[in-house]
Amino acid sequence: MNLHQFRFVQEAVRRNLNLTEAAKALHTSQPGVSKAIIELEEELGVEIFARHGKRLKRVTEPGQHVLKSIELIMREVGNLKRIGEQFSAQDSGTLSIATTHTQARYVLPIPVAKLREAYPKVSVSLHQGSPDQVARMVLDEVAEIGIATESLSDYPELVTLPCYEWQHVLVMPLAHPLATKDRITLEDIAGESLVTYHPSFTGRTRIDAAFAQKKLKPRIALEAIDSDVIKTYVRLGLGIGIVAEMAVRDDAGNGNSDLAVRPLGHLFGQNLARVAFKRGAYLRNFVYRFAELLSDRLDRNLIAKAMAGQGTDYEL
Repeated sequence: MNLHQFRFVQEAVRRNLNLTEAAKALHTSQPGVSKAIIELEEELGVEIFARHGKRLKRVTEPGQHVLKSIELIMREVGNLKRIGEQFSAQDSGTLSIATTHTQARYVLPIPVAKLREAYPKVSVSLHQGSPDQVARMVLDEVAEIGIATESLSDYPELVTLPCYEWQHVLVMPLAHPLATKDRITLEDIAGESLVTYHPSFTGRTRIDAAFAQKKLKPRIALEAIDSDVIKTYVRLGLGIGIVAEMAVRDDAGNGNSDLAVRPLGHLFGQNLARVAFKRGAYLRNFVYRFAELLSDRLDRNLIAKAMAGQGTDYEL
């Protein structure tokens, strides 16, 4: 047996048992993938996949156990590569970060700049997606670290740590009637057209839950994943907006004070942004340093303890 066979099995599962797609992803031929998997099954003496003709239909019970072992082996192979890079490259290489648009646009620029200052030989690769996509990129080792508010803690294969808390804010034109109020109520918001995040992004579940608890139905005029898009449509008069507080921190300083801002933490509570690492992964020095730059509540020792399985979570 060999690593190529393990990769082929993993990729076949990732591609929903479609060997043609698996072969494309691995830049090889479909017959080659099929033959390698069959040879591995013959060597192990078990069927990893149940078949209908030549098509893979499902993973068998022994196949599930094989997949778990392959996952461990490939994870350690990845760790070996990172250890080699760490000690041969002397803190150079690429830091791959998976995150949402809000984090990438409003939270990461300063930590990334500080990391580049401390490690000038390190380049940064930024991958943006939904929270579930962020989790999947870390699990698939497309990224070494993931940052998001939702979903990350739902994956037991990830080690997640709280990073920082934030609240939603209401944004509206300065002339809007609600701009004269210091404390906004849910009833105030329910009477207006709303421009806010797509349900899977940036704490939207908290917003929906708050309205449902009061038996109020918000009038959603537009949903987006981009805070700047939300603010743009608010300026165009489509409605009032609910965005993350990070998205408005720099507006006044940049001369963009055409929107009134009111905090909504008393309505929707505090949201918790988290960082995530693949469980069992080897983290290079600059990965630890970047996490420390994200939050003064994170340090190398804390992360190392969590990665070693000493506790599953830490309070802010």
